[in-house]
Amino acid sequence: MASESTVKTDTSITEHLHELVLNSSDVEDFLNELAQVSARNLSAPGDDMLCAITLLRQRKAATVASSSPEAKAVGLLEHEFAETPSMTASTTQETVHVPDIEADGRWPEYFAALAAQGVRSVLALPFQLEGETKAALLLYSRRPNRFEGRVLEFAEDFVSQTSLALRLAVRFAHYSEAAANLRATLESRTVIDMAVGIIMAQNRCSQHDAFEILKTASSTRNSKLHDVAAAVVNALGQGPARTHYDG
Repeated sequence: MASESTVKTDTSITEHLHELVLNSSDVEDFLNELAQVSARNLSAPGDDMLCAITLLRQRKAATVASSSPEAKAVGLLEHEFAETPSMTASTTQETVHVPDIEADGRWPEYFAALAAQGVRSVLALPFQLEGETKAALLLYSRRPNRFEGRVLEFAEDFVSQTSLALRLAVRFAHYSEAAANLRATLESRTVIDMAVGIIMAQNRCSQHDAFEILKTASSTRNSKLHDVAAAVVNALGQGPARTHYDG
């Protein structure tokens, strides 16, 4: 059981996680930090547990964060099987507790893989997130019946209080990715507009006709419109086209 001396107060954990959200370079970086914080706060002296976090976002590859290399090896098993505790917890938004994998028949192939890693008990707890984003905290122990009584209650409280920080991290990641996509779109559009202007000057044609010439060249060469446009700009002998966008 996590002792009082190893458990931070609710306030200090929340403050620490908010600092992590602000200082992490991306959501995966934050998740790895969160996994390590979870392992430190939920383990007992001399009885460390393995901790992993799975994150599923729309149109994004599944992410697995971990508190250690050993925890990562176990956590990656979650995506090698169709049904696992983390998938069940994330989908149902309910805690999945496996006191002893040798006495539980729900996921035999998955449990066999866990047993090969020396795991005997598992606890999967869903984070409360937004929309279609799903995540779960996974705790593994080499001892059966590791997550009983107060340990289970404390783990559920811990996930409840850390869910807000994870929601913020995922939201920031979404905004950052949206801004990056917009920047790339605008910069690509700028190169195309530059090429259209060059074609208009060289051929003394309208903007519509210049754009059609660019599209025809793109189709004929089987190349992306942006690549053909960049080649037109580069052909002026001024070096690669450079665009700048302050987002």
